Amino acid sequence: MSHASATHLTRRGILAAGGALGLGAVLAACGDGDAKDSGADKGTAPAKSGPWSFEDDRGTTVKLDKVPTNIVAFTGVAAALFDYGIEVKGVFGPTRTTDGKADVQAGDMDLSKLTIFGNKFDSFNVEQYAAFQPEVLISTTFDDAGSLWYVPLASADKIAKLAPSVAVSVYDRQLPKPLQRMAELAESLGADMKATKVVEAKKRFEAAAERLRKAAKSRPEIRVLAGSAAQDVFYVSGSNYSVDLEYFKALGVNLVEPPEEAKKDTGGWFETLSWENVDKYPADVIIMDDRASTIQPADVTEATWKKLPAVKAGQVIARSPEPILSYDKCTPLLDNLAEAIEKAKKVG
Repeated sequence: MSHASATHLTRRGILAAGGALGLGAVLAACGDGDAKDSGADKGTAPAKSGPWSFEDDRGTTVKLDKVPTNIVAFTGVAAALFDYGIEVKGVFGPTRTTDGKADVQAGDMDLSKLTIFGNKFDSFNVEQYAAFQPEVLISTTFDDAGSLWYVPLASADKIAKLAPSVAVSVYDRQLPKPLQRMAELAESLGADMKATKVVEAKKRFEAAAERLRKAAKSRPEIRVLAGSAAQDVFYVSGSNYSVDLEYFKALGVNLVEPPEEAKKDTGGWFETLSWENVDKYPADVIIMDDRASTIQPADVTEATWKKLPAVKAGQVIARSPEPILSYDKCTPLLDNLAEAIEKAKKVG
């Protein structure tokens, strides 16, 4: 996107607040430097040994004398690698909720084995990171500039000097591509891609994709709206740029698409609506941002929300704008949407 540089800072704030969907938590996203050592564990070293190299989605090739084991990664990336048997030791990004439970982006990881360098956007304890002596830092990137997700811009240069970085792009591409790239990264780190668990997970993903394709084809009249709730506003996402929505659209899902003009202030990601106008777009199924930074459907008190036909019909399901990029974790996203479309009543 040609205007990436102009919208870079805004986009980072936008995405942190509600993925490709929300601005509501931007003010709250100012980090407090909270980095909690939850008892760094030695983890499980990958079986692979010898020199290591990996070319990431920025075209940058990282080369090390040996396969890294002292890895630091964005929480969602660490959760994906965990599903392949690679245990990351340090993380940054949403890991614990305010009540101390595992964040949705932490997947199946044991938080007691992790060193957490920052749990919020713009929160990254550089001093603790330096003392940790990381061998490599891994994150996703949400723009064509290749900026590392949840690495604060203010300290990015300092962080970059402490260890090389790897970026997996989740910008303007369909879900299978970053899933493939994450699998390739895991394999380079020692994951056994022929393990039954891994092979079966990919088969389930492919079956779920086919199920969603068939559901969309058989129910083309069912309109699906991707939303995110904040205190004062509601966000409606278009399919552009988001790895899940672009894939859903490619599979034939009838997604509600805000016009480009309505999304121009958010770099083309989404439209911002007042709660009074939450009924602007008719929808039969609503998929809602499931992350802790957003208000969950059960907690929305706005009367206009409760009057929406899809809400009244109970046709609201969760969506993960930042999916954990393993086949195991992405399969339910497809299956759940397929089931919702299969069972949906035409109400919008």
